[in-house]
Amino acid sequence: MKIKSARNKTIDFSLEEGKEYLSRCISIDRACSIEEVLDRTITGDCLQVMDCLPRGSVDLIIADPPYNLDKDFNGDFFHKKKADEYREYTETWLNKALPLLKETGSIYVCCDWRSSLIIGEVLSSRLKVRNRITWQREKGRGAGKNWKNGMEDIWFATAGNDYTFNLDAVKIRRKVIAPYRDKGKPKDWEETDRGNFRNTCPSNFWDDISIPYWSMPENTAHPTQKPEKLYAKLILASSDEGGLIFDPFAGAGTAAVTAKKLKRHFISVEKEALYCAWAEKRLEMADRDPSIQGFRDGVFWERNSL
Repeated sequence: MKIKSARNKTIDFSLEEGKEYLSRCISIDRACSIEEVLDRTITGDCLQVMDCLPRGSVDLIIADPPYNLDKDFNGDFFHKKKADEYREYTETWLNKALPLLKETGSIYVCCDWRSSLIIGEVLSSRLKVRNRITWQREKGRGAGKNWKNGMEDIWFATAGNDYTFNLDAVKIRRKVIAPYRDKGKPKDWEETDRGNFRNTCPSNFWDDISIPYWSMPENTAHPTQKPEKLYAKLILASSDEGGLIFDPFAGAGTAAVTAKKLKRHFISVEKEALYCAWAEKRLEMADRDPSIQGFRDGVFWERNSL
């Protein structure tokens, strides 16, 4: 067992240490009902698992497929592909995922600037693309002969024109620099003991996200973990309480954990057993602490403002 500082909250146990959590996961190899997979972590390759899931049952898909980079996922290597090969890979998993979506459903697909060019094109050929979100990673390695890569994209698309978008649920709280008053009272802003704030409509550029780090309870040793706050915005905007979120590339379970905290159902698929165990640990923790870093009292706060 790894020894770490008492302040280090990172989830990083071995498969042997996490066998109790892995036992909570399921595997499927046949067509199944929604009741069999609801709120479950499924261990397996999503390309096989998606063939077994009920069609037209999902309100929202959040997909974080491997970016087109060489990456080691606990010994399962994803190797960078030629552009046409990555396009074919994207088409393959999308062709299996999209039949699971309701006619009123939405999908978000995470990517970096390289894979974004391909994913946007493929989504446009199958769905109604609504937007491309760009979010700022506040950390990352520099490059000797290039600009530091500090941004990632998320493509937003819908199956049709009738879809869920809860604008009031995803407004961001920003400080008011020059507050305007009407007859002595705040106009379009709120006076609090923390300062003066206004809840504003979110744009497609997000600079308020903190990448999980060692002292945060949500942090794991997964190499490409997404923040709960990031997924909370997607889930709150594009689903209602009681809705069903599907994540075909679950990793350490951020979509499932965030869905649970926000009173949604989930189906989570991940082929690496260790990551499934970490996800189940996080789901257990969510029972005790449903808070989401950077999101409080129904408001998304600016980075480091809480």
